[in-house]
Amino acid sequence: MNIQIVLFDGFDLLDVIAPFEVFEAAAMFSKKDIDLQLVSAEGERTVLSGSNQITLQASSKLDLTRKGLILIPGASGTMDEIPARLKKAADTDLSSLLKKALMTPDILITTVCGGSLILSMNGLLEGRHAVTHHMGMDLLTATNTIAVKARVVDDGDLVTGGGVTSGLDVALYLVERELGPQIALAVEQLFEYERRGTVWKKEGEKLKESKQVESEKVIDTTIQLNEIKRFIGKWDTTIATPVGNQSVLFNLYMKEGQLAGKATQGGDSIILDNLVLDGSQLRWSMKVTKPMRLTLKCTVSVNGHEMHGEAKAGMLPSSKLAGHRL
Repeated sequence: MNIQIVLFDGFDLLDVIAPFEVFEAAAMFSKKDIDLQLVSAEGERTVLSGSNQITLQASSKLDLTRKGLILIPGASGTMDEIPARLKKAADTDLSSLLKKALMTPDILITTVCGGSLILSMNGLLEGRHAVTHHMGMDLLTATNTIAVKARVVDDGDLVTGGGVTSGLDVALYLVERELGPQIALAVEQLFEYERRGTVWKKEGEKLKESKQVESEKVIDTTIQLNEIKRFIGKWDTTIATPVGNQSVLFNLYMKEGQLAGKATQGGDSIILDNLVLDGSQLRWSMKVTKPMRLTLKCTVSVNGHEMHGEAKAGMLPSSKLAGHRL
């Protein structure tokens, strides 16, 4: 049984060490040969963690010919540093390797904490069930992933875990899933730790659907017509994201008595969803692919022919939006 734990610059130590020790202990109790390695997308190198300049050594490059488990940890640092470190990891060769791994039979991808965000930032978890640290759940949803509030989520060839100590629970569940409950119990007794919570699986009876209370205000085009007219038109805007400015052309118009709109970025056109007029501000959401795949929530106001506001996705910092009417 092959287990590869992936290191990247800024990784969280506990997300790596806790599963590593669980798998190492499982090897003591199991009759199966367990090959446990620390790897990186670049190959053998010393990798700096996000904690106090502590490093670990990656012994080799992530190898997709080795069937088994691949575990991706999250990042550590301040609340501003963590999203940047996850995005930096997502922009390396790691993402292309993980994309191939998700399509490779007999490879099980598993994550701890923000590791699932590395996958989701490149659209690799669209429509999949997953979890991350509770502070990153909004961002996970913004990448069109089905966020599940559970400590461990089993979505077949993808197993994800929540934040911080969830690495222990993920690893113990994987030991039970791959090696059996007797081995998992022996490791629990050795560590004097019992797994917490119920593992969510895509099986069994589904929850009864309940009607959701509408949280958005409905536009009254009669009472608010004058306010709506201020937004109608084509707007040449710039969204200042942490990874560079993005030019977006917005076209806001009336359709069948309702305010509608679309955004054009490069050659891509996107329909604006959930347009809501809230006082003097207009809010909407839109799915974008640049600078990464996610759902942005925009809030803007208009002063004459100038538009100002912000675009936000989950826990990522808000990006300023500014432009003018064409």
